[in-house]
Amino acid sequence: MSLVEFDLRGLGPGEAPERSAVAGAADAGALLVRGPVVALSAVLAALHRAGRTAEVPVSWEPADDAPSRGLARDLGIGTGGERELSLVRDDHGGVLLQHGRYEPAERGRLPLAARLGVQAHHDDQRVADGMVARIEVRPDWTAVDTIRVVVSPQLMRPPRRSTGRALQLASDPATVTRDGVVFPRPVTRWTWYADDRVRWRLRP
Repeated sequence: MSLVEFDLRGLGPGEAPERSAVAGAADAGALLVRGPVVALSAVLAALHRAGRTAEVPVSWEPADDAPSRGLARDLGIGTGGERELSLVRDDHGGVLLQHGRYEPAERGRLPLAARLGVQAHHDDQRVADGMVARIEVRPDWTAVDTIRVVVSPQLMRPPRRSTGRALQLASDPATVTRDGVVFPRPVTRWTWYADDRVRWRLRP
């Protein structure tokens, strides 16, 4: 098995590659991904479906956009040697590398004032039980198996912050955005978690 390269620099904002476009990751000996954050997310999801995240080293040449530059900085792209990293997943088959958002599916005539009813638990801590404007999730690349959560009750109110391994949500219909890509349908349940059974190999 040899190096497989994916040039996904042509993806537009909010666009994810089709599964077929990254299916070749499953049989690779090593991977080189060129493109935005969502390109790397899609390739890692394909590797995970094949059960090969621990076997296949992945290199990434980030796109020249702010999210890609931010993640490249967080991951130390271009510095150090090969290393194993946590993988943040969700219960709908996705991988989260930088930023997830959970917010009302119905925005109404005043979108900025929209809220949804939600119960949320971050590990054993209840972080939401009522109406909120949105919930945001970010992998913490300075820690192991950790996600950071910010719950924004409403505009102009201070958010609530927490850290832990898993976030479970049950709510009114919600829109989920993963690394800039909107999930194709509203959901009422969602889980993000740093999978402590899985590691992926970054070759920076």
